[in-house]
Amino acid sequence: MDIKTFLKNAAHVKPSANQLRFLQETPFYAFVHFSPNTYTNLEWGLGNEDPAIFNPTELDCDSWCEAFLSAGMTGVVLTAKHHDGFCLWQSEYTEHCMKNSPYKNGKGDIVRELSDACRRHGLKFGFYLSPWDRNSKYYGTDEYNTYYKNQLTELLTNYGEIFYVWFDGACGETPDGKKQVYDFEGYFELIRRLQPGTVFFNDAGEIRWCGNEGGNSRFAEWSVVPKELCFYNKNVQTEGSALEGNLSGMYNCDTDIGSLSNILFSKGLVFSPSEIDMSIRPGWFYHENEEPHSLERLFDTYLRSVGGNTTFNLNVPPMPNGRLDERDVERLKQLGDKIRGSFEHELSADAVRSERLYDNQAEYIIKLPEKKQINYIVLRENIAKGQRIESFKVYRKNEHGLQEFSTMGTTVGNRRILKVHFTTDEVRIFVTASRDTADMDYIRLY
Repeated sequence: MDIKTFLKNAAHVKPSANQLRFLQETPFYAFVHFSPNTYTNLEWGLGNEDPAIFNPTELDCDSWCEAFLSAGMTGVVLTAKHHDGFCLWQSEYTEHCMKNSPYKNGKGDIVRELSDACRRHGLKFGFYLSPWDRNSKYYGTDEYNTYYKNQLTELLTNYGEIFYVWFDGACGETPDGKKQVYDFEGYFELIRRLQPGTVFFNDAGEIRWCGNEGGNSRFAEWSVVPKELCFYNKNVQTEGSALEGNLSGMYNCDTDIGSLSNILFSKGLVFSPSEIDMSIRPGWFYHENEEPHSLERLFDTYLRSVGGNTTFNLNVPPMPNGRLDERDVERLKQLGDKIRGSFEHELSADAVRSERLYDNQAEYIIKLPEKKQINYIVLRENIAKGQRIESFKVYRKNEHGLQEFSTMGTTVGNRRILKVHFTTDEVRIFVTASRDTADMDYIRLY
């Protein structure tokens, strides 16, 4: 295939129906890290913790959901099992679970309580099931994958519709030096069979890692990436280009995996968007001496994630009593108020719009009835048909005519939020490079 044809085909790599729904309905969601680590003040448990220490006597999942909603979140992902192997449900396959917790006299089920609360409050529910299990006697053997699939089946079949299953790649050794070979292909096949409407997160999955846990995003984020880097995504939609190359030196969280200079060496492309995951405070589990991050940092991360063609997975860890720290609750509300206040009033709703489309460029003109102060410009491509825009410029009209705004834009994708500050009655977006004819879903001014 010649390069020109390959590039045009790359512009038409599309999300699956599940991916599209995930991106547009749940761009911002909560992570909840809750386990014996909450009581031992650790981040990674050892697996030998006594289940009796896990006793959230004031657990209130409804109040969790209210706090998440106040931030503008639309989904929740629970750590149903972390590396210590303790299961937050009544697992048939281990005693290291709620059966031996004093909570509700051994009858408690945190997965049930949270999934039910999510549905009462209109939130989507998902879970994280750690592949690494420091408690299971099967870990490091062939039997472990069967054990893991059995637990995965419990979670996929007993708690209603699941919107998201989250995996990491942590793979520690057993005390005698054995290391587990995970059957990820089997895990993902199970998800597709039992919950065909869900998507899964994995370093090489349908939703992929951004490469850090600090809320940092790439300068340019592509959802269309080489199949060699997201090999668990089986929806390969193009053949390779005519160029001979080797992508083995790249990793799926490198800074520019979707750029033209890299995809030209791929043997096929997939649609695998990125997720930014971070915690509201320094640790993933609750530590009393930690404070939540500033509102400014969290809002900036929101702009660069939800507004940077990724999703935002923000962890909020419960306290040992099962409630959320009031400092975190207040910060979530502040964040939600900031988001709502910034994007509540669209200034361009009654604007006159026009466009000029060329083969690989485009110009979009938004004329307002009067001059208004613009703080944010929000763009979205019609990603149901593919991600195409590689670069763009923003112009504003002033007394000297059209003036280019100082920041050069790169990719757009599902959503691009530009933070600006100027007064004008006309804004123009000039797409300087696109892999095919640009297809902008909307441009909104706030």
